Amino acid sequence: MKINLPTVGPIVGFTDPNQTRLFLRGELERDAHGLRRAFGVVRWRKLGGQKWSDPLFNKLSPNFDMTGVFAISSLTPSTVYEYQAGWFFADAELEKIEQINANLLEWPTPDADFTMSFKTSTTSTTGTRGYVVGSCRYLLRLFGGLWYDDRGDKVFRSVLEQIDKKKPVDALLMIGDQIYADDLNFVAPDTRLDQFLERYRTVFSQTYIQQLMARVPTYMILDDHEIEDNWPANADKQDRVTLYPHAIHAYQIYQSSHSPLFSADRVGRIEGTLSHFWYSFVDGCSEWFVMDSRTERDLSATPPTMVSETQLKALLDWLGNGSQLVKFVVTSVPLFPDLLNDAGDKWGAFAEQRRLIIEHIRNNKISKVIFVSGDVHCSFVSKLTLDSDPSFSVHSVVSSSFFWPYPHMSKTEFAFNTQLTGIPGGNYVTRLLSDVYSDDNFARLESSLKGVDVNFFERKGGSLGPATKIKF
Repeated sequence: MKINLPTVGPIVGFTDPNQTRLFLRGELERDAHGLRRAFGVVRWRKLGGQKWSDPLFNKLSPNFDMTGVFAISSLTPSTVYEYQAGWFFADAELEKIEQINANLLEWPTPDADFTMSFKTSTTSTTGTRGYVVGSCRYLLRLFGGLWYDDRGDKVFRSVLEQIDKKKPVDALLMIGDQIYADDLNFVAPDTRLDQFLERYRTVFSQTYIQQLMARVPTYMILDDHEIEDNWPANADKQDRVTLYPHAIHAYQIYQSSHSPLFSADRVGRIEGTLSHFWYSFVDGCSEWFVMDSRTERDLSATPPTMVSETQLKALLDWLGNGSQLVKFVVTSVPLFPDLLNDAGDKWGAFAEQRRLIIEHIRNNKISKVIFVSGDVHCSFVSKLTLDSDPSFSVHSVVSSSFFWPYPHMSKTEFAFNTQLTGIPGGNYVTRLLSDVYSDDNFARLESSLKGVDVNFFERKGGSLGPATKIKF
């Protein structure tokens, strides 16, 4: 059985000290008898080892765009593994495939294009962990889908070059607008499932992003452009019945499926259905809560709510868990500062829930909290303080955009050094700690229990300024 290279992926997803998730896509093909059965397969070994693991198989279903996710377990912490992943056609059921002799699998000749590697997470909290974070990677589709702009892929080449120069990345956080399904908000927006799926296939199979996600554990969360601009503010009833289910089905296939949201069965296949899109995970000295700041909005509530009560309680409980680790909270739109002209899309329009989060942190004296956001097409580091309580502070890192070929936002559009709206009786003020970078860029976060260093790099890899040092 000849093993073919994935048509999308592989993507290294959720990774902890003892397991990882691998995502890949095969191909759909019909013959005279109908749709051919396709199966994904992976194998792995410690870097430098001689013996491969037994192969792990998964059926690739057209219901999930011929994709599959493999949960590899019983791994060793802080260890580099090399792996191979591919797919093949076979006229058999999965139970029969799992019984075949591994020697019958014809793997491609091992080379740099097929044998890849990942590193498991650590059990130690004393070291430093490195992250790349960013959002908003625009990919313009023109001429009926016959041409795609690939300039945005160069930002991922820059990350790969840093890794090759011994600047390791322990995880990649993609924090919204991984696709722009609504080109220019009006030119042939995606509305059907096949269009959303094609968009993901194109975005995730470009050269450098594919290479990066095949090496580095990657965590994702959506923002509005995975559905439509400013969702759900402009949605009508028909959008909720047709557009949203198609967009979310594609999102679950390509972004949620390799996240910590799914559990794995005893033979390494993920299982279950989702009730929400937010999740959390721990990585050495850091722990992350990745919020869904988009799909749970209730604009008709009084006051309007950004997230459900269930998600809000989960976040507050997580913040108060007493771990003493660095707490990164991902929210696709910035918690602070406010925009001077916010059209109701950011946290300033959901001030009551924001107040609950901020005052929970202050009242419970929770330290080492950093909000990580994108969306606004510029990047900076800021700090929220309270004049009446010098012991309180919360930091925010905004990193956007990976690539946006139109005018970016600037410092003058934000309410720095101004009281945060919606918190009566408290003079919460956002203070800028870095320059505001109105360039395509990504951020590197070097996290330890003593603090976090934040550096921004432009799309081609040049530094945009000195590190901003957040000390605990």
